[in-house]
Amino acid sequence: MVHKINTSEKLRDTLSLGDTNACRLIDGAGDYLPGIYLDDFAGRRLLSTSSSSLSPELRDWANSLPPSITTYWKHLDQQTREAPSLVAGKPLTEPFEIQEHGVRYLISFQSGYSQGIFLDQRENRLRIRERCQSGDTVLNTFAYTGAFSVCAALAGATTTTLDLSQPYLDWARKNMALNRIDEEGQHFCRGDTFHWLRRFARQNRRFTGIVLDPPTFSRDHQGNIFRVEEHYGDLVTLAASCLSAGGWLLCTSNCRRLSGPVFTSMVRNALPSGVHIENHPMPPDFTGEPYLKTVMVET
Repeated sequence: MVHKINTSEKLRDTLSLGDTNACRLIDGAGDYLPGIYLDDFAGRRLLSTSSSSLSPELRDWANSLPPSITTYWKHLDQQTREAPSLVAGKPLTEPFEIQEHGVRYLISFQSGYSQGIFLDQRENRLRIRERCQSGDTVLNTFAYTGAFSVCAALAGATTTTLDLSQPYLDWARKNMALNRIDEEGQHFCRGDTFHWLRRFARQNRRFTGIVLDPPTFSRDHQGNIFRVEEHYGDLVTLAASCLSAGGWLLCTSNCRRLSGPVFTSMVRNALPSGVHIENHPMPPDFTGEPYLKTVMVET
């Protein structure tokens, strides 16, 4: 196993990831280590496994690393969603910074099941930054810690960051400040995406671009349930009604129950004919199952 881990890490050294110090070092079966995933966050490691306990072999490997490398372990379980626990090195008691294509983000291993950014969306964040320009207006729905908003704002866009969680919106503000973005020129909305999209449509408020990256399953404060495989098309239709002429949608989902072609069909069928649709692959350090589907829509 150690040989496979070392081989996987060396492979990442050959990848061109730009000014980036956070990536996936082991991607399960894609690196011949099924059920084992290793992410590097600027020298801090997060080891995730599908098994409910960390094997002695993996624990010994983590403890064999230089003392400067801190390693945490997380059980991949969407039901329990437990925070990662320390395996080796010094505890990470405070948030720390990473860089991705030169953009800075705050990461925390003490924030619960998720650490503040999803590394599999790296290339999509770069696409948004390269696409946006001064004068654009971008709505980032299900925004989490606002990483897409940061990229759009850095390119000169005015962003609206929308999420149900106030702590995540506060985190998004910190990410803005970390990149010297004046948050006074940006907007933050707390609430349900469907509610706000309907409100924006009634107000005739339009956006140059909208990011749609919802969780696979969610429930709002009123008990309304969202399931990607059932409701994503409705989300796309509603979002399209809030687009300016010639606007774009970034549609993504990590729902493993949906194949790429089925997801693309859901997006296409939710839109008028004549729109341009382009699919994008996952980043090169994600060598396993291509679970993240990305469709860029231009109206």
